[in-house]
Formats: sequence, structure tokens, C-alpha cells
Amino acid sequence: MHGVSAEPHVTPGLRTVPVQRRSAARLARILDACAELLDETGYEELSTRAVATRAGVPIGSVYRFFGNKRAMADALARRNLDSYAARVEHRLAAIPAADWRSAIDAVLDEYLAMKRTVPGFGLVDFGTRIPAGPPGPAPAQGADLAPEPVPDANDRVADRLTALLAAQLRRAPDTALRRTVLVAVEAADALLQLAFRTDASGDPDIIAETRELVRAYLARTLG
Repeated sequence: MHGVSAEPHVTPGLRTVPVQRRSAARLARILDACAELLDETGYEELSTRAVATRAGVPIGSVYRFFGNKRAMADALARRNLDSYAARVEHRLAAIPAADWRSAIDAVLDEYLAMKRTVPGFGLVDFGTRIPAGPPGPAPAQGADLAPEPVPDANDRVADRLTALLAAQLRRAPDTALRRTVLVAVEAADALLQLAFRTDASGDPDIIAETRELVRAYLARTLG
């Protein structure tokens, strides 16, 4: 890629940012356990204690990083986005700058690959699949009730993809490009949700239609 780094962003919801390798490895185990349990039990049955047990760490280690399970799931979503951005960046490095259609195919292909293979991704992906729930009284420290809303995931995705595509296409990541990318992300997100509701592996016909729709929309800006 052309000077764009896929280095992970610092997760705002972390109580403590790990600085030592051992601490970072422990955080990774906690997020891995969270992802596995999301697949096995769903979000409602997820608990910080169950995550600690699965990760093989004391419950205090979970609370060192996260105030509740919502913050933990959001950190998992942000890790997914970091991984996705890195995968897209790697793919784009082998694509000629003028070939925007192949670039968009890479963006879609990497999402589909993660959807099918990454634990917890079907429920969390980049942060949009878990409802914030109705407002209520503030929970006690460490409680898993009344999670706080988090920033919209598609905005996060649009920000990262705008930077990557702007560098790939050698153009400015201006407001117009960012708006175009956001609209494409919103449309693809809705249609791919439909594809995976229709078929657990993703309905191939709906995926093909999604690809055509996104290409046709982006052609006026990227073509």
C-alpha cells in the first residue's frame, strides 16, 4: 500500500492499555474466549465470569480491562476491524492502483472470509449485531446489565476503508469520498445480512447481486 498503516487503533473502552507482552497476550486470550462463547451461548448468556474461566485467567484480570461484557464485546469488534483492515491492505498491495473493481472485490471478499471463519464474527462483526438495550439505572461496577451504546460500526468501517481506498486510488480522502464509501458500506451491510439470513454460508446469488450493486454505485465516483 501507499503509506497507509494498518496498525490497530487503541480501543477507547479499555480500562488499562497493555504495555507488556504478557499483558497483551492475556487480553488476547480474554477476547478469544469472548468470541468462542458468543458463538456457543449468544450475547445474553455471555458473562465476564464465563469468559475468565474459558480464558484461564482470574476474574479480576477481565475487570482490569473491561467494566462489563458490552465493553468486552466492543473491544472484540474493534479487533475484528483492525484485522479486517490489515487483510484488505494486504490484498490491495497486489492490485494495480487503477483497478478499482478488483479493489472493491477484495474489500467484499475479505469480509465474507471473516464472516465464515472468525469466531464470534457472525454476532459482533464490527459492532452492529448486539442491541444496546433500553436505558436504565447505572449498573454496579463489573455488572453485565444495561450496556452503554457504542459508536456506529459502519462509521468505523467507512473511516478505515476511505483511508485505504484513497491511498490505493491515489486520491484525497475527502468528504465526498468518505460519504460515498459510507453509503456503499451501509448498502452492502444490509444486503449481506440478508444473504446470511437466507443461507448460513451466505446465499451466493444475493452476494453476487450485492457485488454488482456496489460496483454500479461506486462507478460514478471511482470509475
